[in-house]
Amino acid sequence: MAGQPIRDFYMRVNQAVWRRLPSALRDTRLLRWHGTLLHDMVCRHRKRQQYFGTFFLRNRPELELIRRLTDLKPPDGDVRIAVLGCSIGAEIYSVLWTIRSARPDLKLRVWAVDISPEILDVAARATYSDETSGLVGSSIFERLTNGELQELFDWNGRTATVKPWIRAGINWHCGDAGDPGLIAILGPQDLVLASNFLCHMEPAAAEKCLRNIAKLVTRGGYLFVTGVDLDVRFKVAKDLGWEPVPELIREIHDGDPIVRRDWPWEWWGLEPLDDKKRDWQLRYAAAYRRSAAD
Repeated sequence: MAGQPIRDFYMRVNQAVWRRLPSALRDTRLLRWHGTLLHDMVCRHRKRQQYFGTFFLRNRPELELIRRLTDLKPPDGDVRIAVLGCSIGAEIYSVLWTIRSARPDLKLRVWAVDISPEILDVAARATYSDETSGLVGSSIFERLTNGELQELFDWNGRTATVKPWIRAGINWHCGDAGDPGLIAILGPQDLVLASNFLCHMEPAAAEKCLRNIAKLVTRGGYLFVTGVDLDVRFKVAKDLGWEPVPELIREIHDGDPIVRRDWPWEWWGLEPLDDKKRDWQLRYAAAYRRSAAD
């Protein structure tokens, strides 16, 4: 513990200097390398914990890619979707609004999973106000346009309820994404989303959980996994032979300004994309396809 005050002082000085640097200078290879060292120090010495902060339409490029992939389905086709770590529901309703607005003919079979029964109850009620926004520390509506606020919600004063046609047919399950028995409950899925909760786990636990999540993806299906330590995701993707989806890699990587802004100072912070790295698409892709042949 004797080194803690020195380490804290070192980090404070670096953070103060970093925030004053022009963005072009921070993006140089030397400063990226230094930022990686600082981020490694943060990840080693800060205790991680889960957060339930989120927003509607949090990463628009990611939603656009989901729309493109589901648009490949034949008319009146079936799509099995699982959203893990669904938190208070903003992600799953954003996804369903995106798909159902573009392809109302598709038959969606949807699972929403979270480990907290209290948070899952908030999600299932699908009603949001300033009080529920307090769960995330800021308004979960802040990234929406006025038009989107009307398309997504029925309003009663300052209280918003997700419209019935968006939230219809969701199966809610309180459970752990790392539970090996999850596949028996949910079954194989065409689209699995596991976003913004693995980064709050220690790397060994996150890797084990991600390997379990991968079992849910059917052959030829897709896994979306953002908000995860990139070293963990890269290792699992390489080991399991995932195929990175090349579309919108850069846009999705930079699509959530909070996680990009918070690098290298928070464990959930996301490093700048570096396309000079070997296998950079495998490292930075947020969406992967499971081979139809494996």
